Amino acid sequence: MDFSLLQHTDVIEALSKGLGFTLTVAVLSMIGGILIGTPLAMMRLSSHRVASQFAKLYVDCFRGIPLIQVIFIFYFLLPKVFDFQTDTYYGPLFSSVLTFAIFEAAFFAEIVRSGIQSVPKGQVAAGYAIGFNYAQSMRYVVLPQAFRNMIPVLLTQTIILFQDVSLVYVISAPDFLGSADTLANTYGPETKATFYMIVAIVYFSISFFLSRLVKKLQERVAIIR
Repeated sequence: MDFSLLQHTDVIEALSKGLGFTLTVAVLSMIGGILIGTPLAMMRLSSHRVASQFAKLYVDCFRGIPLIQVIFIFYFLLPKVFDFQTDTYYGPLFSSVLTFAIFEAAFFAEIVRSGIQSVPKGQVAAGYAIGFNYAQSMRYVVLPQAFRNMIPVLLTQTIILFQDVSLVYVISAPDFLGSADTLANTYGPETKATFYMIVAIVYFSISFFLSRLVKKLQERVAIIR
């Protein structure tokens, strides 16, 4: 393997741009997934039958469909709705973020639901006692405690999300893996192993760092409890 390829400015620029794309999709998808997943979790726990069944259907549906299939559906469907989808960078970025946010929301919803259930029911009663309604009790009393408990698990799911973003390679998105593949085609087939190894090392390094952070957070949450 010829790691001297990293001395080329165009290689560093291309890989940096690809990694930036991947990290952007991962972070925005995490935020979007949590923002969608939290109301879904509250609906799932609600006594309102329709809301509860809708949330359950949403979660079961997206947890039962392969992610690669969801990527293809959104990528080929969105151009019919959004004109800028044809842009070679922002088009794939938009469709990737939307796809992963909607897909991951099903998993984040279950994490949030478990986090809410980990908070003693007496906390909800305490919220009612000071005049809060259900939504206010959740917002000001339950969710802050639940999210503190959920942080390690949410970060673990984010690591999985970060790794799954590499699947956007199949729609020719300019992500980290896609950029490495483009460079390999430019510099010749003999460089493929080198570029793929670089991608593997970077993915491992980021995932390892985040996993260590998860462990420290788990220890800290355990101490706070």
